[in-house]
Amino acid sequence: MIRNIGLDVEPPKSICEDHHCPFHGTDPVRIRGRIFTGIIENDKMANSVIVRRDYLKYSRKFNRYERAKSHIPAHNPPCIDAKKDDLVRIAECRPISKTVSFVVVEKL
Repeated sequence: MIRNIGLDVEPPKSICEDHHCPFHGTDPVRIRGRIFTGIIENDKMANSVIVRRDYLKYSRKFNRYERAKSHIPAHNPPCIDAKKDDLVRIAECRPISKTVSFVVVEKL
């Protein structure tokens, strides 16, 4: 059974048994708050990835924008199975662990 998560995203083709999967989980995470797009920089953790988000930050001193980046740890469900250098969309959810409060919802 695939659950509607409230976002306009394509649900994954495969089915997983992950408890924290927003689509198939028995204790699913509810999507709330912020939604980001980024590139996966590290996928060496079990069921987690590090997503690099590039954005522009305004500098008042120089009266222009500068490039900035941030690293966001996110849960990677087995049904999505995103790898390094994939462009993904992540959404905020309840805290899954000490550092992880986002979940990968779509591979772009």
